Formats: sequence, C-alpha cells, structure tokens
Amino acid sequence: MPTERTAWFHCFAGIAGDMALGSLLDAGAEVGEVAAILGGLGVGGLSLTSERVLRAGLRATRAIVHVDEDDTSRTFGDIRTILDTASLPPRVHDRALAVFRALARAEGELHGMAPEEVHFHEVGGHDAIADVVGTAAALELLEVDVIRSGPVAMGTGTLHSAHGLLPNPAPAVVALLRGAPLYGRDVRVELTTPTGAAILAALAAGFGALPSMQLERSGYGAGSRDLEGMPNVTQVVIGTTSSTGTGASGTPAGQPLALLEANLDDATGEQLADALEALLAAGALDAWLTPVVMKKGRPGQVLSALGEPSMAPRLREVLLAESGSFGVRESLVDRYAVTRAFAEVEVLGETLRVKVGPGRAKVEHDDARRAARRLQLSVTEVTSRAEEAFRRTRTERNTVADPE
Repeated sequence: MPTERTAWFHCFAGIAGDMALGSLLDAGAEVGEVAAILGGLGVGGLSLTSERVLRAGLRATRAIVHVDEDDTSRTFGDIRTILDTASLPPRVHDRALAVFRALARAEGELHGMAPEEVHFHEVGGHDAIADVVGTAAALELLEVDVIRSGPVAMGTGTLHSAHGLLPNPAPAVVALLRGAPLYGRDVRVELTTPTGAAILAALAAGFGALPSMQLERSGYGAGSRDLEGMPNVTQVVIGTTSSTGTGASGTPAGQPLALLEANLDDATGEQLADALEALLAAGALDAWLTPVVMKKGRPGQVLSALGEPSMAPRLREVLLAESGSFGVRESLVDRYAVTRAFAEVEVLGETLRVKVGPGRAKVEHDDARRAARRLQLSVTEVTSRAEEAFRRTRTERNTVADPE
C-alpha cells in the first residue's frame, strides 16, 4: 500500500520560524546536516546551533541562528535571487521559495503593491531566511512528504514593528492564515509570527485534528521566552500515513469536518450568492447550493457549507445571518481528500500556482484570470501555456534526477 510521511504541527502556543525549525531538530533532524544545507546559501557568517531548554517544565529544542550584523531590508525579488542562486536540494528550494512568496503576496495585499516589490523588514534578514530554509531542509532530512497543522493559537494586545505599533496578531499573520482555524489566548505576546504563519500558509496541505498515522517521532521547538501557565513550544508529530485514504492499520483515515445545511424557499438569487460569498470569507472550505422541491411543491434551495469543526460556530452564525433561515442542521462527516501539492510556473513573467495531484495538474483559476488581464490574453490561452510550462518543468526535473 503506498504510504507517505506526514508532519503535523500542534500550534497550541503559536508558531514562529525558529520554533518550527526547533521542533524538527528535536524530532531527529541532525543540526549539522541542516547547517550543511544552509551552507548552500552562500551567506558568510551564518551558522546554526541548537540547545536543550525547559519551557514550563517541558524539555524542548531551541534553534539558534548566528549571523553577522545584518539589518538589510530585502525585497521578495532579492530573497528569490538568493534562493535561485543557492545550491539547495530542489524540494528545499521550492518549499522555501513558496514560504516567502506567500509572505510577499500577503504583504503586497496589505500595502497595495506587487509581491516582487514588497520590502521585508523583520523577515528579510539572514536569520529569518535561515529559519525558513532550515525548516525546509529539516523536513527534507526527515523525508516529510505532507505537512498539516492543527488550529493555530494567537496572542492579543499590540506589537512593535518597523511600521510602528500594530495589532496582535499582526495583519500579515491574519492575511496569511485566512481560512485556517485560529483561536485566541489571553496572552499579550506574539504567539504566531509572520514567518511561522507563512510556513503553514505555503506548506500545509490542510488544517485539523491529528490525522490517522503510524507514529514514528515527535519533537518540541522552543520559543525564546517563557510563558506563564503553558510551555512556549510548537509540537510536531511525524508518522506514516497511507496515500490511498487509509491509515497505517488499514482502516479509513478520513478528515473530520462539519457540514452545515439550511433549507430555503424565500431567498432571492442575490441573497443566496451573497450567503455563499460570506460563508467562504468566514472560513468555509466549500459552500454550495442544491435545488430541491420542498413541501407543497415549492421550489427551494439547500444552502450547504463544509468547514473545520472548530469553525462550525462561526459558520453557523454566518449562515443564519446571511440566509434568514430559522434553523440550521449540523453533522460531522469524514472527507477523504487526495493528497495534493502546489507548484509554481511562469507565463510571460506572471507567476501562477498549479495544484498537483496523482495523474492531474490544474492551474489555479484566480491566478490565470489575473495573469490574463495583465497580459491581455484569454484565460484559456494563459491556462494552456501554464500547463505546458508545468509539464516542461516536470520533465526537466525528472531528467536531472534520472540522467539515464
């Protein structure tokens, strides 16, 4: 039976770049081997060490990146150049680039500029680059194929940044984790940083409870400070799962999700469209309408939404408010999702995401539409070129991996 190795991050105290890296080091990635991969960046004065620490009585590993003085404000284009010219394993390069691209897109939306022009302040230094590349390197050394995460904890209050005083969680964190299950703790500390959020946004295939797996190892990555009442760590659990939808024991390994539904017979088409949009904006994984015939032969619609169980109260609230229904049904269902990953291709200078699954690759329609408008081409033409670029890139990589 085909299997894959999955890493599940438990972010009960949030997540930061060094905490993600520390958890993977604690789970068995050799710090010397990670440091050797970081050497491929060609950055002088950069080194990686680790130390064992206690956080609220729990032993954890703290990743420590040493760099020469580096207060440079780099753009995403600068960081992309560093990664593209580095000597890195292909998947390490791709994962690290995806993290910074996600961060650039989020910052670009917030500041109204193109991702390539976004200036990284706190996350543009060599230490942040090392945290991201080091995390990608540790995932590679542990042969992790799929990354998942539980709900992500957030702090409260305000934060000091290069832009001045900001709310906690930071706007970039909120933008990056749109649609992910979040919850707040009454702690006036930045529990989840933009770097940690970008790692999850770019690499996590899904959010939810610990998936069914044959447990192999686990680790705890320490934050830089102690917190009162809980260990300031990120936990990672790594194990083998089946890539065909069954657990290691052969039993089904579905992802538990909440299904919410309401029967409607007095809503207009505009109201139904608004309700769908509101549910998706509130974090629903999917939302749809099904035409039905109700009592007394009245035509109606079933408004349905699918989401993480932790999001059910919020989705229920939105569904009732937007639809005008007097009630909603809620049930727990299992979703059996085919493992997928994201790749990126370029079409005439425009970057498009491609969703890749067994035997299929599909260009993200929103990216194709955006690129088509900028290039003044049809969406069909852009999609065709993107798919051809993906096939060409995959062929080239296979040729490099198997020179025969």
